[in-house]
Amino acid sequence: MLEYIKGPVSELTPTYTVIEAGNIGYMLNISLATFEDIQRSTGEIKLLIHEVIREDAHVLYGFFTSQEREMFRLLIGVSGVGPNTAILILSSMPVTGLESVINSGDHNTLKNVKGIGTKTAQRIIVDLRDKIKPTDDTLSLQSNSSGSFGEVYEEALAALTALGFVRQQSQKVLKRIFDADPAVKVETAIKKALSMM
Repeated sequence: MLEYIKGPVSELTPTYTVIEAGNIGYMLNISLATFEDIQRSTGEIKLLIHEVIREDAHVLYGFFTSQEREMFRLLIGVSGVGPNTAILILSSMPVTGLESVINSGDHNTLKNVKGIGTKTAQRIIVDLRDKIKPTDDTLSLQSNSSGSFGEVYEEALAALTALGFVRQQSQKVLKRIFDADPAVKVETAIKKALSMM
């Protein structure tokens, strides 16, 4: 499975981009939020990937932040929400706004997204309300100006989930560790987390 693609942008539209890596151009479907982030970037960019394999195609979706990819994956886990609909939702509002909408049960705002009816909006809220609450406190981690804070956090989280720990529990523990020491190294963060589980 592809994790990310890094390289220069050879084509950019509000709905997709082409990233060149290893002399191959990869077309990735993107949200408006990622489009805007790419526009603000210079030089090579790194997009996180979600790959959808169908009988007739392998489709790549690209995300500038891990929060957006995580929300995309939560959305497509909801019955009746496909990848294109999830991208449309993420293009309509930022991740933090979407989390607020889900937490407040505001299905009317979700209904304003093209292709989302009342039943689907309600299903998204019911299915995701409990899943996104534990991640609310982690939303600011990626916004550190140096960028390294978020990467270290993500590495530690990936390691803990690979070790078999529940993702939500790992996020809570890592949040406490990074609040106490934002400059903590990934190895130290993992060791501390293991002792706190």
